[in-house]
Amino acid sequence: MTDAKVTNGTAVMSGTSDVQSEQRPVVGDRAQTLALQGLVNRIVRGLLRTPLLCRVVGKRLITVYVVGRTSGRRYSVPVAYTRHDGILLVGTPFGWGRNLRTGQPVTIRLQGKRRTADVEVLTDEGGVVAAYAVMARDNHQFAKFNHISIDAAGNPGSSDLHRAWAAGARAMRLTPR
Repeated sequence: MTDAKVTNGTAVMSGTSDVQSEQRPVVGDRAQTLALQGLVNRIVRGLLRTPLLCRVVGKRLITVYVVGRTSGRRYSVPVAYTRHDGILLVGTPFGWGRNLRTGQPVTIRLQGKRRTADVEVLTDEGGVVAAYAVMARDNHQFAKFNHISIDAAGNPGSSDLHRAWAAGARAMRLTPR
């Protein structure tokens, strides 16, 4: 479990997690879930399991199967991904991402097939900003959802990338087996 203490506008994360202590400015510009997110997720998960449809929908989306570290509850999360240098990049500011750990494999559904993927979690500012830049450049819907501006040349706004990290974003590098 990780606790956050706020001092002078900076959140200091500490606790027993295997992620190193982080210092992030506290900001209120976090991505928000949609009002009907549960229903939307259920529909998307169904589409990602349906033969032929998964080929179309699965070009930008995978399902990540996550088990809560303390609750043991199972989550099936459809999430956008970007292929980059032979791996899948995934980013999220939401709590389910804290259940993934570097070195602990996770099950994913990629283009209709369930498979295991090795995980590398990025929580440091440089790693998250670089990964989010790649994802935002490749997928402008990802950028919009995460409040990252895109300039006329298709490049993400640097200050927005740093703001996403400060708001709690983390990135995962998934290597399907």
